[in-house]
Amino acid sequence: MLIDDIKQYNIILASQSPRRVELMQGLGLNFTQIKISDIDESYPSNLSKNEIPVYVARKKSNSYTQKLNNNDILITVDTIVWCNGEMFGKPKDRQDAVRMLKAISANINEVLTGVCLRSATKTRDFVVSSIVHFKELKDDEINFYIENYQPYDKAGAYGIQEWIGFIGLEKIEGSYFNVMGLPVQRLYVELEEWI
Repeated sequence: MLIDDIKQYNIILASQSPRRVELMQGLGLNFTQIKISDIDESYPSNLSKNEIPVYVARKKSNSYTQKLNNNDILITVDTIVWCNGEMFGKPKDRQDAVRMLKAISANINEVLTGVCLRSATKTRDFVVSSIVHFKELKDDEINFYIENYQPYDKAGAYGIQEWIGFIGLEKIEGSYFNVMGLPVQRLYVELEEWI
């Protein structure tokens, strides 16, 4: 079982996200959370929607400059929202958050999370996609959510586990945890194959 087999490894989660920490804890694995310096999350314009979060997760991994030992596994993650042919990252300000939430209202959006695993000797990355269906969101619901939840640290300006998800989510095709920011089931499988 992975929980027993992975004890010899030092798992390092390079993320500031409390949601990702909570999801990693749910796997029952011992890990260390670290902060990596803010990186430029830009990407080449020719990348597909599936390549963007993997590219940024790799950039985050490469920004970790400490030497990794053979028993270290560094995990970096990036999540984007794709809606109407446009990539939504974290909103720049309130107006941008309103724009994103209006776009996902009565619509579907795709949440794509790229994960990069790296040790001293190898690297592995993958992307997981989930399709999210939202009901029509009223202007006062959007305003209430932004004022009370300040979703400026979330791709697409929403956290599915927050109030907006409770009242707006109609259906998910794929992993709910991926929409939260970490596809833990796939991560578990990838770690099993890694070791």
